[in-house]
Amino acid sequence: MAKRDYYEVLGVAKNAGKAEIKKAYHKLALKYHPDRNPGDAEAEASFKEAAEAFGVLNDDAKRQQYDQFGHTDGNFGGAGFNNVEDIFSAFSEIFGGSSVFGDFFGGSARTRSGGRRGASLRCAIELEFGDPIEPVEKTISLRRAESCEECSGSGAKAGTKPTQCTQCQGAGVVMTSAGFFSMRSTCPRCHGRGEVISEPCPACSGSGRKMNEREITIKIPAGIEDGMTMRVAGEGEAGEQGGPSGDLLCDVHIRPHPLFKRAGADVYLELPVGFAQAALGAKLEVPTLRGRKELKVAGGSQGGHVMRMKGEGFPRLDGYGRGDQLVEIVVEVPSKLTKDQERLLREFAETEEQNITPERKSFKDKFKKLFSK
Repeated sequence: MAKRDYYEVLGVAKNAGKAEIKKAYHKLALKYHPDRNPGDAEAEASFKEAAEAFGVLNDDAKRQQYDQFGHTDGNFGGAGFNNVEDIFSAFSEIFGGSSVFGDFFGGSARTRSGGRRGASLRCAIELEFGDPIEPVEKTISLRRAESCEECSGSGAKAGTKPTQCTQCQGAGVVMTSAGFFSMRSTCPRCHGRGEVISEPCPACSGSGRKMNEREITIKIPAGIEDGMTMRVAGEGEAGEQGGPSGDLLCDVHIRPHPLFKRAGADVYLELPVGFAQAALGAKLEVPTLRGRKELKVAGGSQGGHVMRMKGEGFPRLDGYGRGDQLVEIVVEVPSKLTKDQERLLREFAETEEQNITPERKSFKDKFKKLFSK
C-alpha cells in the first residue's frame, strides 16, 4: 500500500512553518492517542503515521531530503517506531516537559530531571448537609507508595550508589539510525532510569518506594458542593528517582437533608402554612442552616409564593458573601373539619359570593363568554 504524503497526513501546506506543523501534529496525536482509543487498531495506525510524518517534517535536513525525493529513497519508512512507547520517548522533549500527552492523559511521565512523577490517588469524603456552612477538616486513611527511608528513594543498598548505565551513558534513551532517519527509544538495560543498581536496597527491593498506611487531614473550604472534586497537591504516591509526588483527588459527597434542598449557594425549603395563616398573615418559626429564625408571612399569601431570607444560605466558593434561603409557601387545605370549622367556612363562603375577587370574576366572565357561542 502506497504511503500517504506527509503533508497530507498532517493536513498542512508544503510551505508550512514549524509552529504550524507542530500544532497539526499535536491535534492529531491527541485525537488518535491510544488512551482515547483503546483497542482501536486504525487509530493506533493513524497515531504512528502522524508521528512518522512529524518526525520528518519537523527536522530541517530530513524535510529537505523528503521534499526532494519523497518516499522513493526508502529512508522514511517509520524506522524506530516499534511501538507507541517509542513515539512517546522520541518526542518527549519537543513539546517541553514530559511530553505532548502528559497534560492530557496524566500518565507517570518522566520529568526533565529523570524522575517519574508519582501516581495520583483518589478518595471519597462524606459530609453532612450543613457541614459546608464553614471550613471543615476531615481525616482519611489511605495506603500509598512512599519514598523508602532506608535508601532515601535511591533503590540502592545503604552505603552504595546506583552507577551510570553504560549502554545509554546515563541518558535513559538510546538512538537508532536508519539512513537519514534517527529515533530515540527507552534504554533496554536501565529501562529509562539512566542508572543501574548493582546492590538493591533490601527494604524496598530496589524500587526506592514502600507501601505505607497514612492518615491525612483534608481541609475542605466552606461552600463546597456535592459532586465536586478537590485536588490536594503532593499527597499522592511518591515519585521515582526524585520525581515529584502525585496528587490526591477527593470526591465530595454530601448527604441529603430531610427538609432542605440546595441550589448552588442557595437553600430551598417548603413551608406548610395553614389556610387561615396564609389568609390573615402570621409570624412563623422556620428552620435555617444556622438555627431557628422568625419569618413573617404576609396576609393573603398564595400557595407557591416564594419568600427570600437574605444570607441564610451557604457561603459562596469565591468568598463573596452567602446565598439565601428560599421559602416556598405551601397552603394546606384541611382534609377533615370539625362542625364549628365547617359552619364558619360556609359562612365565609357566602361572603365570598357577595364580594367576589377580581381573579374569580375575570374567570367567570371568560367562562360564560366561551360557552355563550
